[in-house]
Amino acid sequence: MLLTLVIFYLLITIAIGLWAARRVKNTADFAIAGRHLPLVMIVTTTFATWFGSETVLGIPAKFVQGGLNGVVEDPFGAGTCLILVGLFFASKLYKMTLLTISDYYRERYGRAVEVVCSLIIILSYLGWVSAQVTALGLVFNLLSDGAISVPLGMVLGTASILAYTLFGGMWSVAVTDFIQMIILVVGLAVIAVFAGQLAGGADKVLALATSKQLFKFLPEPGFKEIAFFIAAAMTMMLGSIPQQDVFQRVMSARNVGAATRGPVIGGVCYILFAFVPMFLVVSALIIMPETATALIKDDPQRVIPTLVMTRMPFAMQVIFFGALLSALKSTASATLLAPSVTFVENIWRQFYPRVSDRQELMTMRIAVLVFSVCVCTYAIASQGTPIYDMVSGAYQVTLVGAFVPLVAGLYWPRATTQGAVYSIVLGVLAWLLLLVTPAGEAFPAQLGGFGMAVLGMVMGSLGPQSLRNRQGSHHRVAGLRA
Repeated sequence: MLLTLVIFYLLITIAIGLWAARRVKNTADFAIAGRHLPLVMIVTTTFATWFGSETVLGIPAKFVQGGLNGVVEDPFGAGTCLILVGLFFASKLYKMTLLTISDYYRERYGRAVEVVCSLIIILSYLGWVSAQVTALGLVFNLLSDGAISVPLGMVLGTASILAYTLFGGMWSVAVTDFIQMIILVVGLAVIAVFAGQLAGGADKVLALATSKQLFKFLPEPGFKEIAFFIAAAMTMMLGSIPQQDVFQRVMSARNVGAATRGPVIGGVCYILFAFVPMFLVVSALIIMPETATALIKDDPQRVIPTLVMTRMPFAMQVIFFGALLSALKSTASATLLAPSVTFVENIWRQFYPRVSDRQELMTMRIAVLVFSVCVCTYAIASQGTPIYDMVSGAYQVTLVGAFVPLVAGLYWPRATTQGAVYSIVLGVLAWLLLLVTPAGEAFPAQLGGFGMAVLGMVMGSLGPQSLRNRQGSHHRVAGLRA
């Protein structure tokens, strides 16, 4: 019965997404909803995109094992990313009327930097989208009591998201996000209240968390501990900024006010509401101590679903899995769309120039389909990798390869194309070197890569110039529709 209701819910969201797809007439509608979304929808789609599998399943698993110190990357770094985007990036980028974040790299630094940064951004999405697909497979496996294998569940989940994202693009994503965020917030809030009652009161849950020192946030006062703490915070805080899904939400706003305030409100809401899953996992330690302790050792991502399935009535199960699916689908749909649009706009067009808007729209839809297949295959091949690690690892490459050129281009007039090239090369090489050598165990790879990226930008921009500079960051991109 529960699986039947979940499938019914999936069909409803598909129908809503297809209904919203009627508004897609051109590539601007598909990629950035024609820049027509009001503030409330910018907030909901930003929040819903961030609140995914890692928030409902990954963060609680990390929190119960390492406390707040273990989740500095997400939600604290991730939520702060959205706040920084709204305060320092949204206004500047919105006024440029771009279709993708990689368009900025072309306008500021030239074609070569555009292509390289596009590849870096696209690569970073594999881990993030795969985390959502993995969680969908887990949900189907749990709901069917093992009758549906996790890999088959991944395929079914991917197909349900693809059904409306393929046709409606950003319009379908935004409309379904709006509805799914309401279900998510209300559903998890109801579950948290019920779990608190089962545990004997919220005060007992908080007392247990305090006794286990789960609220400890700062690292031990040692160089290694502090370095890895800073690196973890920076990974999503800064590495998520040069991402197409964030940029799409900024550019989809109907005005600059919505573009700047939406991410800030969404980021604050995300950080606050991410404590709900953490509350649930601690509640499980009181409600089912032996089962929860065993799951924490073997597979902590299953603690909350097991709590709901074994200790809560059917109505609560429906509410929980409705909220969980809302979180997964909203994040997955956005992260399927973003790299596909980037590929067509910034890589495909290098080899096949734009013939017509209609043809490019079709190409974007084909790219969404192909990327979905690639992600589902990657997720199946990566079974066993923790969801939290899949997400956090995705942003290291954009932190060391794309963040510094973006910031320098916007805020440092002396930044040059040569500086951007040096920054990308030195940042990525240093990151890879630390990843594959024992040195990465003593010093975080992403922090080392970030430092070298900054050094490369400064050296390349201030030194003798051997590369032709491109200073067009405030020019309108030809051919794009506002």
